Amino acid sequence: MNGIEAIGYLGTVLTVAASAMSTMIPLRIVALMASVAVITYGFLIGSMPVVLTEAIQIPFNAFRLYQMVRLVRDAERAADGDLSLDWLKPFGQGRRFRAGETLFREGEPATELFYVESGLFRIPEHAIAVGPGAIVGELGMLSPGNLRTGSLVCVADGSARCIAYSEVRQLYYQNPEFGFYFLKLTSERLFQSARRQGPGQGAGQVAGQGRVPAGTGML
Repeated sequence: MNGIEAIGYLGTVLTVAASAMSTMIPLRIVALMASVAVITYGFLIGSMPVVLTEAIQIPFNAFRLYQMVRLVRDAERAADGDLSLDWLKPFGQGRRFRAGETLFREGEPATELFYVESGLFRIPEHAIAVGPGAIVGELGMLSPGNLRTGSLVCVADGSARCIAYSEVRQLYYQNPEFGFYFLKLTSERLFQSARRQGPGQGAGQVAGQGRVPAGTGML
């Protein structure tokens, strides 16, 4: 076996290895290596169809690899709580609210969540204030019967984007970055509720918790 044949066999081995992989990032990397080996082999034997076929595949695999690496990076940012949700704005309808206005009440049917842009809102049942950058109302989509688990009242004039649950479901399936953030958000709210209901957690302690960090919500 000469060197040219060795390069050809290397390309074959890498191609088979890529096909056998189940994790996408290693698969794309090995596929790119296989394409390079096969292109080299094609040049050496003078087979342009082989070269052309692999040359076409390289941009696709490189782009998919870039997407997966970016997705992993975005998921890590979401896990650290450093995820901007400004891109959600086009999916919602902007509404303004005045101080004293009730956006929804506990027990009402829930059909949308709110992304707070300005002002100050309050969840009276839990004595929690919600400010700009917060998502409120996501638990209504998960609660039995899709009912609100609390009320939301406007404390200081402000605005929010109202995003229908149908849009949220589409975003969840189409945008893994948002899906990861949404799972993290809802799990945090459920853990907070469990802690409030745990031993030694009285109503006075709940009222003293104050404001939740931007980007968190409930109901």
